[in-house]
Amino acid sequence: MAICVYLDEVLKRKQMTAKELCKLVGITEANLSILRSGKAKGVRFQTLNKICYYLDCEAGDILKFDGNLEEEDHE
Repeated sequence: MAICVYLDEVLKRKQMTAKELCKLVGITEANLSILRSGKAKGVRFQTLNKICYYLDCEAGDILKFDGNLEEEDHE
């Protein structure tokens, strides 16, 4: 994955559980789990905005580019 997700690290640093963040942001635990695992195909800016607001962090603290180009699968 060309974009690495560091949400777990930020949650630990802010001493917040994923469940608490879900309630604040208004998303399901299943959807947050998909994001945390790095398996999400995308994230809405509105959701990212709320995550950053409640964790008091920058989007770059959560999402980092690993330097590789990930090609889309064409089926």
